[in-house]
Amino acid sequence: MTELGRSGLAVSRIAFGTWQLGGDWGSFDDSGVVATIRRAYELGINLFDTAQGYGYGTSEELLGRALRDQLRSDRASIVLATKGGIDPEGERTRDARPAYLRKGVESSLRALGVDYIDLYQVHWPDPDTPAEETATALQELVDAGKIRHVGVSNYDVADLTAFEAVRPVETLQSPLHLFQRKIQDEILPYARRLDIGVLAYSPLGSGLLTGAMTASTRFDPDDWRARSSAFTGDDFIHNLEIVDNLAAFAAGRSMTVAQLAVAWVLAQDGVDVAIVGARHARNIEAAAQAADLALSADDLAEIDKLTAGMTPALGSTPEGPL
Repeated sequence: MTELGRSGLAVSRIAFGTWQLGGDWGSFDDSGVVATIRRAYELGINLFDTAQGYGYGTSEELLGRALRDQLRSDRASIVLATKGGIDPEGERTRDARPAYLRKGVESSLRALGVDYIDLYQVHWPDPDTPAEETATALQELVDAGKIRHVGVSNYDVADLTAFEAVRPVETLQSPLHLFQRKIQDEILPYARRLDIGVLAYSPLGSGLLTGAMTASTRFDPDDWRARSSAFTGDDFIHNLEIVDNLAAFAAGRSMTVAQLAVAWVLAQDGVDVAIVGARHARNIEAAAQAADLALSADDLAEIDKLTAGMTPALGSTPEGPL
């Protein structure tokens, strides 16, 4: 367990992520996912991250259903984190206006089946809404007991500074993995200075670092990766060759390449939590083990050498894949 920055929340270093349950990653079996979520709880994972924008509440509903017994019998043992401020089919894709956030919180409470949310995060910065309005609205929701802590996601330093001027940013969720290190330059140092809890999402590079992909891997048409340059063509093949080298390195240290990837993320100064999405119990079991794996300074240096020629895999935004 670790303390999630200035929020004071006591959380597992692995969070169970649910982006993969919102319809952007192809089809899946509900019953298998419910079993996987329950297995994560059994393993001591107490932080579960979801979002209103993952299938318009589909992910939240599935998570709430999977944890229903635990939420009723021991609510304090679970830290529920969700996100709002995204409306893919609305007049504004990014909508952090107070009215939409208030509506979103009520929707998330219903979908999750709870009367408060432990951590509510603004999913993406909204350039058309002043930070003062967003931050003030979220503080009002804290005062009303609807949410307990406030965080943001995908914010840069300028966004963080503007929000911070109104009320503290307690947590920050950002992408970080071996093929995406942008936050290391300015964002992580900023978060460390202010004791902002950092949750790193996509530690497995949206699947690149699982070790399961090959040059012949193809994605369902409704999977966002089917439209991403990072998962097609020469860039994809090149990065898979790097993954093969990382896998050989990991095997020499009695771990899988996926465990190496998660351990690397958790080894970065200022990162509190790695958010790992899984549809099968074996995958979350392996990720949970990665939280206890230590990488030496020599290991980290060698990993940097192995990935020096990688092509960045930047993921997806509300407007589409990068």
